[in-house]
Amino acid sequence: MMITFQSTASPDVVMLRDLAQYLLGLIGKRLGERGVISHDELPRAIDRLETAITEDATAEMTLEALHCSSSNQRDSPNRLSQRAWPFLDMMRAAHASNADIIWGL
Repeated sequence: MMITFQSTASPDVVMLRDLAQYLLGLIGKRLGERGVISHDELPRAIDRLETAITEDATAEMTLEALHCSSSNQRDSPNRLSQRAWPFLDMMRAAHASNADIIWGL
């Protein structure tokens, strides 16, 4: 199932339900049929998501260092930063425009 996030400050962001639930959990929200991230909540939400992305990147770099050898090359996984970037951009734009983000309408 797809979830569409909307804001007057940016284009819609569409993602799979599991990813939406995970990202909302990272920022302290729950995925319901309908929901909102108010403009007042955005600074903290942005901070939390940026922190999660940084922690994920640090953990990935540590794993890469442990497994680094010419015979043990791994494909780059779909990292959190790649999956969360459109949503983070939307949150930043909404914050700059003092707008809310909604879903489920």
